[in-house]
Amino acid sequence: MERTFVMLKPGVLPRRIAGELITRFERKGLKITALKMMNIDRSLCAAHYAEHQGKDFYEGLVEYTVSGPVLAFVLEGPGAIAMVRLMIGPTSGAGPGTMRGDYARQTELNIVHASDSPESAAREIPLFFKPEEIISWEDGNDPWF
Repeated sequence: MERTFVMLKPGVLPRRIAGELITRFERKGLKITALKMMNIDRSLCAAHYAEHQGKDFYEGLVEYTVSGPVLAFVLEGPGAIAMVRLMIGPTSGAGPGTMRGDYARQTELNIVHASDSPESAAREIPLFFKPEEIISWEDGNDPWF
């Protein structure tokens, strides 16, 4: 079982599309094992996006991410990281059928972040969740997925 970190960014809640996006993950068979709504401060944002510091888009990314509440969650399932990345689409140029392609017109106002590797997931999950906040569970439907 693999875990990945996902964050629905500030543009999601005002547009009332959080439920639809979460439903897409659930319908794919991914389990939500942790979920919280939160405001991210600049220090957490800087730690989360540390690999982008110094790039021309970094300040705008931080400003957008701290501009309102986000939904942070952990998804679990076989191949969860690759599956989520496929579902959300690339950062720029995402096509129809992906979350970014369907809901984000501008790269700068991207609606979702997801870990891009096992290493990223291992680094990002503890930034947002304590181990006891992550709850693995079974519901008997795994064979259907």
